[in-house]
Amino acid sequence: MADSVPDPTDVAMAAQFLARMNLRIEDLVDLDALVAERAQSGGVVPVVRRVPTFAEFVPVVAGAVPAPSRRVYGTYWRKIVAVWGERRLDEVTVADVQGLFESVRAGVVVRRSGNGGQSAAEHTYSALLCLYRYAMEEEILTVRQNVMLRVAKPKRVRSRRHSLDPALMATIQEVASTTGNDPGLDALLLRFHIETAARRGGALGLRLRDLDAERCLVLLREKGATFRWQPVSPPLMASLLHHAHQRGAREQDSPVLRYLDGDPLTRKRYETLWGRIGRHVDTVHTRMISTHWLRHTTLTWVERNFGFAVARAYAGHVGPVSNTHGATYTYVKASLPEVATALQAMTGIRHPLAVTVHEEVEEHPLRAVLGVSEGL
Repeated sequence: MADSVPDPTDVAMAAQFLARMNLRIEDLVDLDALVAERAQSGGVVPVVRRVPTFAEFVPVVAGAVPAPSRRVYGTYWRKIVAVWGERRLDEVTVADVQGLFESVRAGVVVRRSGNGGQSAAEHTYSALLCLYRYAMEEEILTVRQNVMLRVAKPKRVRSRRHSLDPALMATIQEVASTTGNDPGLDALLLRFHIETAARRGGALGLRLRDLDAERCLVLLREKGATFRWQPVSPPLMASLLHHAHQRGAREQDSPVLRYLDGDPLTRKRYETLWGRIGRHVDTVHTRMISTHWLRHTTLTWVERNFGFAVARAYAGHVGPVSNTHGATYTYVKASLPEVATALQAMTGIRHPLAVTVHEEVEEHPLRAVLGVSEGL
């Protein structure tokens, strides 16, 4: 078969490109010689950045990202290094990435709450995306070398979490407050998460300086480096302050939630709490109920009774960045007093920032859990 003849137009375009880069065809053959020649003649030496391997690059990124990202991505970065450690970032193809997703799915530990490894594939995608974004920001890779721009994100499996019914909530509260080595702490945790709809990180990151006792607000720092002031009922604020001071919190930066010995609370407490509740309540064990279900319970109630805008503000979700759902969504933002009003209706206890009194609303499971019946 005869050799193909280059298109004259392509040759001319390539020659123009090399001329603009002040390069010759020979330079492409021996880049080291070009660098030496330019250096000796006093000319401009082109900066050539070597593309690192995954084994070299992952520790660099791990040291640069925030601790929460390092904790989430760490497991998947280790898997990536185990598979591609000696390969450069620009050597991986779309097929390689898709193959890695399948490998991760196949290797997950089978649990009752599992979704066939789909979550693991999503996390692997995010971990890779983080690496390549950092490489782009540091100008290690070009757009053309960034394989993640051509990889489709794995489809997210629909969450099986939903709002819990009042009877189950009452049972959960009873078990938490009557079993274990620190039932007072566990009851406080449940109440905190039901009132605030906070994620675990918001509770664990709470400091004394984050408690505004006068206005009954707590500052929640959650994922994505976001933070928000969230209303809490006066009894919960009093309980948080009493708990913190009783267990040794004195400085403004002291963690609020603590173990009996005064050590700051960790995620391990949540695992212990729900494991213990699951041993007493079959539904909790079978459906793998956890703290995040309390967030679903509260936000569902708020949305049903106070609308989407208030529920979005209550959850601490950022506003829309496009008009996909209509321009109105960018205008309907709930205020802090509106969130406080929803909390007031939910607990049955007056909040200093609430602006109206709502009596005809669906009773929230919190009433059954806490036995709160103070009139508005």
